[in-house]
Amino acid sequence: MGPTLLCELGLFLLCTLLCTGHAQDAVLTIEPNWSSFFIGEFVTFMCDMNEGADTDWEYKLNKDGREFVPYNTHKYYRLQITSTGHSGEYQCSGHRKSSSYTKRSNTVSVTVSDKRRATLTAGTTIIPVGGSVTLTCSVGRSAEWKYEWFRRTQRTTEVQIRRDDQPNRVIRVSQGGIYSCRVRRGNSVYYTYKSDEVSIEITFSNKVAVKQQQHNWPQIFSSETITLTCEVQEGGEPTEWEYQWRGPRQTTQWTHNNSLTFRVSESSSGDYMCKSRRRNDSYSSTEWSEAFTLSVTTYKPRATLTAGTTIIPVGGSVTLTCSVGRSAEWKYEWFRRTQRTTEVQIRRDDQPNRVIRVSQGGIYRCRGGRGNPVYYTDISAEVIIEITFSNKVAVKQQHNWPQIFSGETITLTCEVQEGGEPTEWEYGWRGPRKTTQWTHNNYLTFRVSESSSGDYMCKSRRRDDSYSSTEWSEAFTLSVTSKSCFSSWLIVGLVCGVSLLIILLLLLYRCRTTNSPANEQTVNQDEHQQQVYSSLLHGDRCVYETIRGSENTENGPPEGDYTNVTSVIQLKVINKTRQRGDPEESSDYYNVNPNSATALKS
Repeated sequence: MGPTLLCELGLFLLCTLLCTGHAQDAVLTIEPNWSSFFIGEFVTFMCDMNEGADTDWEYKLNKDGREFVPYNTHKYYRLQITSTGHSGEYQCSGHRKSSSYTKRSNTVSVTVSDKRRATLTAGTTIIPVGGSVTLTCSVGRSAEWKYEWFRRTQRTTEVQIRRDDQPNRVIRVSQGGIYSCRVRRGNSVYYTYKSDEVSIEITFSNKVAVKQQQHNWPQIFSSETITLTCEVQEGGEPTEWEYQWRGPRQTTQWTHNNSLTFRVSESSSGDYMCKSRRRNDSYSSTEWSEAFTLSVTTYKPRATLTAGTTIIPVGGSVTLTCSVGRSAEWKYEWFRRTQRTTEVQIRRDDQPNRVIRVSQGGIYRCRGGRGNPVYYTDISAEVIIEITFSNKVAVKQQHNWPQIFSGETITLTCEVQEGGEPTEWEYGWRGPRKTTQWTHNNYLTFRVSESSSGDYMCKSRRRDDSYSSTEWSEAFTLSVTSKSCFSSWLIVGLVCGVSLLIILLLLLYRCRTTNSPANEQTVNQDEHQQQVYSSLLHGDRCVYETIRGSENTENGPPEGDYTNVTSVIQLKVINKTRQRGDPEESSDYYNVNPNSATALKS
């Protein structure tokens, strides 16, 4: 019972399938058999029922479960892909004309993308001398693509250089130019968009060099304008070439000018290179030159003005020198003014005037300039130049005292010989300690001290010409005597005067006491004193030696105090009547007391 029931059930199901036409043995294929397509390509669907003749069937094509092409007698359907909406799952069905019998096929997935663009890459864009470069064209990773190559120049139209029937996804070229490629596939001749263009240049052996157009300046200052030139060695005339520049910030386009002019700044520092190509061959050029290194100095230089001397001698001149470092490329401008006139330019910068000679007094300055347009340095510091004229001056003392003592006040005058009135002049003084400013006074009054000793000089200039003056006068030498020396000499004078007075008093006293009996006991002493006085009267020299004070001092009275001199005076008597051959003068010392009028040998 059981097996019989199963058998009947299977027969029923088979009959049901056959009667309703749901057999699954139909086959759907596409041509070309690609999984993805691009807009613009064609795809052909082929529906095969695998039984009977093709004319026995009607065919239908579904997309994503919906009817796309209704039943018809064609088993082939060619579709032009026009949009990405053609992407989907496709399936075909077959209906036998003489019955209701149908078949359904397998599903085929179709993916549609926008039209592609070929990609061209170059191993390098510069062909070395005698070499070549590699170019590669691609569209994804598909192996069914074929490639076409094109080349043009700026002066020629584009031509195809490789056919698509060659294995030429990668090619090598040794000719400069502008290259592009495109890709096709299928019998329908579907092409991608052309690739972007790649410029290939060929290098030839001519050498180029970058040079600074002006002088080979060792230092470039910020804000200067410089010019660099690109020179082709053994390359004929510059008009045959085009030039390109590479700097620290950018690379220029090709130009007919072989020079590069710009105003420098801090950011201009760096390496500069150039290369060149012939004007009739845009894709053959030289290699890049060696780098020219530009170093920009940020500070602005200041000119330096030096003078051989700041005093112009009578009828002469002085040398002024303007410099900016040690460079020789600078040209110089000179300026002069006075305290009463504005500054004017006296020499132009287009003259070789680094060193000039001037014979006119005034205030001078200079500055340096170079380049075109001219770059100027800061102006130099001022230098004052004075001119000397022939009028003579002399320093004189108001009172012609032979000796000047410390503490005295003196006046020196500056006299201009043959110079008119003193009111026409100004005067300057130079002493042992300082030099004065110019003044309208022709005299110098001061209280002297020991430090005032030295040479005093003056010079003069007219009041209406601040930069013309006389030479310095001859020196007036001032010698100051201190008070202590004056006191010593005063004491010596007083002592000698007192000594003479004592001698006279003793002589008078001797005359009065010669016949007095009361004085017989002092005869020997008086005789000795008489010998002393007699020797003094007959030419012996009296030399003051010391003063022994009786006021409990050892050095005499205080300085300048001579009211209480009660000292004992010591006299040195030198004998002028010594015999020939004596080794030295004979001398005796006597203590003289002026109060007692006595002289005792010590």
